[in-house]
Amino acid sequence: MADSLKEKPDPQRVAILRSLPLEVKEQLTGEEAEAFMYNRELPESLLEKLKDYLVEE
Repeated sequence: MADSLKEKPDPQRVAILRSLPLEVKEQLTGEEAEAFMYNRELPESLLEKLKDYLVEE
């Protein structure tokens, strides 16, 4: 958690999280949201919750 105090979240990823429907945001844990905002490896639980909103590359 100390690392997150030094680095800043990706503004684009924060905007994406904010744009999600409320029912999806309510399901996210702090750990999942942090992993997404700081561009870390995403937990399987988060991928499952966001599957309808992700585009495969």
